[in-house]
Amino acid sequence: MRRYFELSRTQTYSLLFAIPLLLLYEAGAAWVATTSDAPLRNGADVLIRALLAMGGLHSTVGFTAFLVAVAAFAVAVEWRRRKVRGLEPGVFAGMMAESALYALLFGMVVGTATQWVLEGAGFRLAADQGGTMAQLPLAEGIVLSLGAGIYEELLFRVLLAGGLFVLFRSGGLPRTRSGVFAALLSALAFSAFHYVGPYGDPWQLQSFTFRFLAGLTFSGLFLLRGFGIAAWTHALYDVFLLLFMVGG
Repeated sequence: MRRYFELSRTQTYSLLFAIPLLLLYEAGAAWVATTSDAPLRNGADVLIRALLAMGGLHSTVGFTAFLVAVAAFAVAVEWRRRKVRGLEPGVFAGMMAESALYALLFGMVVGTATQWVLEGAGFRLAADQGGTMAQLPLAEGIVLSLGAGIYEELLFRVLLAGGLFVLFRSGGLPRTRSGVFAALLSALAFSAFHYVGPYGDPWQLQSFTFRFLAGLTFSGLFLLRGFGIAAWTHALYDVFLLLFMVGG
């Protein structure tokens, strides 16, 4: 188990584990585009695309190839430093099982924390009806769920939280305080992001609080278990929630 946790936390396993999620989302979005009048994209995906478009990346193929190339470079650097030698398929299977377990526990843990926070502040926790995602066709909802896993974790955990951490550290803040502030601010941005755009939900205190605490939880998962497991946990949680709402 110790070897599994060490290997699954490396950039090699984490990034290689995340690439299939990226490809599944891109393939799903391309398929939905052939059956729908309007292109379907996760909001974080659109924002990152807009930023990279300033550097000349406009096509989906070029954009996806760029992300895969960055991941491949990070893996190559780690292999060159001999931190990982060879691949063990069983580790990837364990990472998928771990992500599925976290996804199943996620709603219960964060929901309980949300209830405790709101009731402690004098608010009652209302039932969440799922928002606009539940109103989409199932296939489109699943595609957006996969996109949320890969691109929201990339945007809010890797780029925003990581960037804020570097910024605070360069400003002279201690490492722990920089990490806490970066996690809090990125979690606030993550929660607010869900109320913006055509697929944004109507603002509610309980859903905002739940998503803020979810952002903190994903930040902790990203730091402790790496990007790949955080991304798959996020994606699977959204898929499980969508299937539960449709089935209910």
